[in-house]
Formats: sequence, C-alpha cells, structure tokens
Amino acid sequence: MTVEHRVVFTPSGIVATVPQGSAVLDAARAAGVDIDSVCGGRGLCGRCQVAPSTGQFAKWGLTSTEDALSVPGPTELDYRGRRPLQEGHRLSCQAAVLGDVVIDVPAQSQVHSPVVRKAVDLGEITVDPVVTLHYLEMATAVLGDEISDAERLVSALANDWDIPNVEVPAGALPALSAAMAEGKGAVTAVVHTRRRYPGQSEDGEVVERRVLTVRPGYSDAEFGVAVDVGSTTVAGYLLDLATGEVVATAGRMNPQIRFGEDLMSRVSYAMLNPGGTAELTTAVRTAIDEVIGELCEAAGIYRVDVCDLVVVGNPIMHHLVLGIDPTPLGAAPFTLAVRDGVWADAADIDVDLPGASLYVGPCIAGHVGADAAAAMLAEGPHRSPQPQLLVDVGTNAEIVLGDNQKVWAASSPTGPAFEGAQISCGQRATAGAIEGVRIDPATLEPRFKVIGCDLWSDNPGFEAALGSLEVSGLCGSGIIEVIAEMFLVGIIDHRGVIVGEMAELSPRIIADGRTFSYVLQTQPVPLLVTQNDVRAVQLAKAALRAGIDLLAEHAGIADVADVRLAGAFGAHISPVHAMVLGLVPDGPVEGVKGVGNASGAGAARMLVSGSQRAEVERTAQEVVKIETATEARFQELFVAAMSLPHETAPTPHLEQAVDLPPRSTADSETAGPKRRRTGRQRNQMQEQ
Repeated sequence: MTVEHRVVFTPSGIVATVPQGSAVLDAARAAGVDIDSVCGGRGLCGRCQVAPSTGQFAKWGLTSTEDALSVPGPTELDYRGRRPLQEGHRLSCQAAVLGDVVIDVPAQSQVHSPVVRKAVDLGEITVDPVVTLHYLEMATAVLGDEISDAERLVSALANDWDIPNVEVPAGALPALSAAMAEGKGAVTAVVHTRRRYPGQSEDGEVVERRVLTVRPGYSDAEFGVAVDVGSTTVAGYLLDLATGEVVATAGRMNPQIRFGEDLMSRVSYAMLNPGGTAELTTAVRTAIDEVIGELCEAAGIYRVDVCDLVVVGNPIMHHLVLGIDPTPLGAAPFTLAVRDGVWADAADIDVDLPGASLYVGPCIAGHVGADAAAAMLAEGPHRSPQPQLLVDVGTNAEIVLGDNQKVWAASSPTGPAFEGAQISCGQRATAGAIEGVRIDPATLEPRFKVIGCDLWSDNPGFEAALGSLEVSGLCGSGIIEVIAEMFLVGIIDHRGVIVGEMAELSPRIIADGRTFSYVLQTQPVPLLVTQNDVRAVQLAKAALRAGIDLLAEHAGIADVADVRLAGAFGAHISPVHAMVLGLVPDGPVEGVKGVGNASGAGAARMLVSGSQRAEVERTAQEVVKIETATEARFQELFVAAMSLPHETAPTPHLEQAVDLPPRSTADSETAGPKRRRTGRQRNQMQEQ
C-alpha cells in the first residue's frame, strides 16, 4: 500500500497529497504551484529553492517536523550554483517528502514574482521632520582642556544653532569620537527632537532632544524610511526628509505567510509552537531590513544616510515587529500591550540602520491597528465636514466612518478570498493574473485583461502581446469583476447560486458535481469559477459590508457620498463592480474611489512631520471603536449582506448606472434561463 503525505505550499495555500519519496518540486508541479527551475531538476540552477517550516499548523491540522523531508544529499551539499543556497532553504528538486510538511515558496523562486502595487501620495503637508542635521565647526582639543567631546558638541549646538539641552546618549559616543578625529572638529550632528502638542496646538513643546549619531565633516544626506507592514505585503518608501520627496519605493511579500495566510493562523502558530513568536518576529524584521536595503540600493545611498524609520501595521503585525506576544489579541478582550506610538531606535527591532530613530505608529484598538490610524491621517475623515467612509480591504478589513465631529472604527474578518486564496483559480497579483473581466450579455462569452499585458483578450494582437506570459489565474480585482459580471448577465442569481439552466444558452456553464461552474478559460490553464468560489466571495463581502452597516448604525449616518477604498486591492477595484456585489453601501458611483496605500501615505506623513505624529496620536485616542465580535446585530447584518447586492438595502444610485437583473421570486434552481438587459453598464464599465 502506497504511503501518502500532505504538502502545504505557502503563500498560495495549495495542498497536495503525494506518495512518500516524491520530490517537493514534482509535488509542486502536480498541484500547479509556481516554482521556477531551468535545469530540469538536476540541482544545478538553484532556482527551485524552498523553505520548509516546522511546528504545529492548526489551520491545516498537521505538524511539520524537520524529518518530514529527506536529509540533504551530495547534490545539495556540493551545490555551488550562481544562486547561493540560502540558510534554511532546500533545493525542491532534491528534497523528498517523508511526512506531512509545510513548504514556503519564496518570491525569488516563483516564476511570476508577486507584484506589490502600493504607490503613495502624501498630499499637501508641511515638512517638519523630527530628525535634523546640524553642521558644526569646533576647535580641536589641546593639552589642558577639561572639556569632553560630548560637552563641546552640546555647547556648540546651543551656541551655533540655538538648540539647548541636547542629550548625547551612550550609543552616539563612538561615532562622536571618530567624527571629531576624522573631521578635525568639523562634524554634522544628527539630532532627534520629540515634541508634545497639547490640544490642537501646532506649536510643539520640546520633550526630548538627543544626538542619534555624528558624521565627520559636512553632510546633507537626510533620508527616512516609512514601512507599512501588512499581513500579505511589506511596502517601504524612502523619503528625503529635507523636501518630503518620495525617492524610492519597494515591497515584498510578508514572509510570515508561511506560518499562516491570515492573522489568526499566525496567532495560532505562536500559541502552539514554543518560540513561535520569536520566529514570526524574526521573519517580519528581516523583511523590513531587506526592503530598506532595496530602497537604499535603488536610490544610490548608504544605510548610514537614513536617519529615521516609521513603521505601521495591523495590531498583530505591530506587536510582532516590536517582539510582543500577539496571543492576547487572539481572544476577548483583545488587549493591546501598547496603544500609543512607540519611540525607540531602529536597532531595537534588529534593523541595520546605524544611528537611526524609530517610531511605531499608535493603534486604535485590539483589531484596528496603526495601519488604520495612518490611513485616517492620510485621508482625513476626522478633518472632513461631510461623512467619509474609509475601508482598507485586506484579510482583516479595517473600516473608519465619520466626519470632523466624531469618528467610528471597526474591523471585519473578511479572510484571504479577496487576495486569491480560497478561490479555485485564485492567485495573488502577479504577471499573468487576470485583473479585469467583462461578460457579453448576449453570448455569455468572457473577455479579460491580465497583469503584464496592455490589451484585452479580444483585442487584435493579444496573443502576440502576451508573448511567453501565461494566463494563470484570477487576482483580487479580477475575482470581484467576474462575480459581478456573472450576476449582471444572469449566470448567478441574487442569492449567489449559479443558475444551471443557463447551460442551455452557453457551453461556458457546465455541471460540476451537484452544482455548476462558469468556464472562464480552457487553455493553457483551465480556469473555472465554481459555486464554492462564489460562496467564498459572498462570505468575504458580507463580513465587510456588515461591518460597514454596523458602524453606520452606531454613527447614525444613513448616506455616505465619499467612499474611499484603500490598500493595493482597494486601489484596483472597479467602483461599479464593487457596488454591484454590495461591498459598499449605495451612493453616487463617482463618490467611490481607490486611494492606493493610504496606510503607507500616513506613515510617510508621520516620517516627514512631527505635528502629523501628534495628530495621529490624538485622533487614535478619540476614535470610537465598535467591536464586531461582541455585537449581536453583526450577525443579522451579515446574513442580509450575503445577497447580491444586498437583501434589503435599496440601490437607487447603482440602478442609475447599470441595469440590475430583476429579482425572481421563483427558486433559482428551477427557474428557466433568462436573458439579462445590461445596456447601461457597458458604458459605465467599459475599459478606457
């Protein structure tokens, strides 16, 4: 009898069952997992490197141990290819499966590396960074002087720059001594100033001044890095602190994905595995450091030129960056270890930025983190005279609603469906992923647009423009659009049921067990939208919409004309398709817009302005937090939101933009096929 084992591949979440002794690369290929290899599995190219994970993984109900893979053989031990074998990595073509195992496929080993699409816009802002440079020329010491270099520096800052009471901590002394000697008394002091802004005052009261480091001679390199740590991606921005200019951007997948796709899976990993918190912390800190390295390389600067680092993230990422056990956030009462902003040094989180300060933004509550606070700072619902709805769509959606009188916030567990997980043909936003879909209402034939190609699939020259790129799956925006399009043309009804009788009208609708599926593509990779896919999207969108409706009830706000969708996913959602699904409440279509990485923009604002840090800390304290987990009303709203667009909420604005299919009173599974009238949405949703 053949012994079989389960292999879980992250970040895709694909699970393969393979015979004992199978090579990991063969298991990946059989399951359709994206792993690069050009040497035919002979252990020569080094492109197929993977990282086995050990520990208990409650999400998949397995324990992955070190002996789940064969020990490295001669090919791996003697490997000297162009791509060095990273510590803890294995060549998947050589490692054999001997037990249940979790395998992480790093971005550099994927044929199509993830596209981290997170641009940032700071808007109008006054630049007043907390870190400043000050050039000083001091007389060199002579025999008989009774004054130290530190005293000389403090005196010069007070006399030449009118900066009194500056502390020179122990960490800055080695750099000071070396700079004084090399510069012969001419040095540039990097000074960090922390201010308190009482009430609404813009004139800060100095709380602390300290020297971060000292450079020999004259230096004007004054850069800072803002990092938005998401559960899926880590996005970084390098800014010139003197001008506020964004000099470089970089991003990568969060390597914690190998411990679990969603936040609760990672909390579970920390709970079940001794040292799990340390593993998660090391993974995310390493990613931050690598992003900083990419930023410096892209801008042609050195790490010593970076003076300040700002980090934001959801509460669990926030705690893990700081090395704090996140398990209290996994159960009621969801208690934060720290809510206020944290002021420290970059070295405190093991980031290689000599002489740089660190600021970790404030959280709002146990499930609404520093990323939401940063997004608020960027988009400004608390500054708006009219109600604004701000939604950061991710695995754990964070929702903010309010105006300049009062602001409410909540989180909602949408899960990873919007990012391609839990969808049969879903994938992350990589080259070859379908990001836009249209379905002809007469023929039910689809056309689509993929990342990496400017043409739609029905445009002349599409195949040539595609080149060697393979259409491989649906990313988040594509998932939203295909479900919305299927609803608009009548393939699925308002309850989300794929109408089997539509198979009489098109071969695209096929029987799939006891349900039906829609065939989006047959070659080279079959792509089907199944009934389970539709349900996964319904569950995710209902969780998000119920959170929004719950906040609206608490706030007493019936109509919102200003809806902002944040995050990489939110920035690429079609507003009309989002409203067709009922992701957001009905309102003027032109009032729904993507705002990009608002959390990253907020972090960048904190980086270049001390007053912005004061504003975000003050605002975070004033927000009214609504806990969806303890609200009985949430479940009622969730059930109503499962329907498309919604079971009870009227949609007058949406109906002005598109022709919604009539709601049938008959059972969808027995009703005959109906053509849908979909004239107006062709104008509204036609590609540019």
